[in-house]
Amino acid sequence: MSSPPEPAQPHGPLDQRLSIITIAVHDLEASRRFYNTAFGWTPNEASDEEAAGIAFYQLNGFQLALYPLDDFRREHEADVTAPGGFTLAYNLNTTEEVDRLFARFREHGVTILKEPEMVFWGGYSGYIAGPSGEQWEIAFNPYTAVNADGTFG
Repeated sequence: MSSPPEPAQPHGPLDQRLSIITIAVHDLEASRRFYNTAFGWTPNEASDEEAAGIAFYQLNGFQLALYPLDDFRREHEADVTAPGGFTLAYNLNTTEEVDRLFARFREHGVTILKEPEMVFWGGYSGYIAGPSGEQWEIAFNPYTAVNADGTFG
């Protein structure tokens, strides 16, 4: 008879991974429309919590969650604000792909914060804003490719 596995050490290092990034949003329905139409993403329909007021999108290795700001504040028991001070990045393999994506965003009325341009670190990038002010960098990095499976680096 084999013995059960040893429990993980609680003081050991964390795995280098993310499970979920949650964005506290002002208007869940407007945010869903943005990610569904401007990005063309499909929410995780298997989530029972979707009907309870949260939206999940399965990404490469983790999920993006959209959660109403007031519910976020109640859960955290803190007066948190909508997103600010960080950027989510979506990388592509060419400057042309960046330009095509910005054309799509213009067609969908997305707020463009900065048009794509060559930047100091050698890449090509621009910035957009989601409905709650979350900022996305859309970039081509000539030093690191997006792999066939969507992973970066």
